[in-house]
Amino acid sequence: MASALYPALSWGSLTVDPPVVLAPMAGITNAAYRRLCAEQGAGLYVCEMITSRGLVEGDATTKAMLAFDELEATRSVQLYGTDPAYVGAATRILCEDYSVAHVDLNFGCPVPKVTRKGGGAALPWKRGLLARIVDAAVTAAGRYGVPVTIKTRMGIDPDHLTFLDAGRIAQEAGAAAIALHGRTAIQGYSGTADWDAIAQLVQTVDIPVLGNGDIWEAQDALDMMRHTGAAGVVVGRGCLGRPWLFRDLAAAFAGEPVATLPTLGEVAAMMRRHAELLALHMGEERACKEFRKHVSWYLKGFGVGGPLRHALALITTLAELDDLLGRLDPAQMFPRSELGTPRGRQGGPRRSVALPEGWLHDTDGGDLHLAEDPHEVSGG
Repeated sequence: MASALYPALSWGSLTVDPPVVLAPMAGITNAAYRRLCAEQGAGLYVCEMITSRGLVEGDATTKAMLAFDELEATRSVQLYGTDPAYVGAATRILCEDYSVAHVDLNFGCPVPKVTRKGGGAALPWKRGLLARIVDAAVTAAGRYGVPVTIKTRMGIDPDHLTFLDAGRIAQEAGAAAIALHGRTAIQGYSGTADWDAIAQLVQTVDIPVLGNGDIWEAQDALDMMRHTGAAGVVVGRGCLGRPWLFRDLAAAFAGEPVATLPTLGEVAAMMRRHAELLALHMGEERACKEFRKHVSWYLKGFGVGGPLRHALALITTLAELDDLLGRLDPAQMFPRSELGTPRGRQGGPRRSVALPEGWLHDTDGGDLHLAEDPHEVSGG
């Protein structure tokens, strides 16, 4: 399915067509959600972020997160790590034991418990360490013909930008592409994404650049591509409660009309499908608990009373879900006021970014070894 407007991404033997990637989100992009989104449109759907140390040491929670749907032909995993040896070993395990087709390295997480240890969006400040980590992953994955990409942010704050150096380092280490979230760590998810920074990175490196940030509708993706010259887009919070966004994106990239405005009845059917897939992968009891967080996203803007919303957010069985969904008005139209508006967590900018002591004193870190938490989960 070649796009009429933009070519597919080609990373060795891996083709991403259209050039749309589902961003890994902790507690969200499990096997059920990835399949739900993939049913709407083609692209690449990335597993929740896992830690390299957790995988290497056989941590049960980490291994449980590496669950894939039976129809998931292309396995993509985002890996977090601050130690090149662990990252290289984990990459080898992913390729050898889990048959992944793509490994993405997380250098974009802004969460304090991650940056405080020098990980996530803090790590690219140490250019030498960043180079060693990317090289370790690329070398390990190269033996299996698996492409490695990285995802990062603009930097720590406006005074400590890292994205251009990160792009050069990724390119020199042999990374297949780099995804840039147009925000700094101090912004978190607040404010607006700086698409000009993405355009600047496109002009700086030769490898493909994927843009991330403030893609709420398919038109936003097209606008970003035109504004930045990016080779593709990474979509995160925009698809929360709206997996059909990938249907719109596939149509938009093919140059076809985009107009998915589901009725509440159609949204209810999507909610039921989501819960059903969760139950398939983790059993009904846990699936219902996992599904609760999605209710407010699915119903955002719809005229659904508080008591019914509350009840849906407390379901314990699929039968209970069916009963409550049956009380929704199936003919209610999609609230157009919600189009183009932020979804998911947003919040305000941080007062400062938590960093290891003396972190900003130099930008090398070539011989630095950081303590890595094997249980870390997040995103960026």
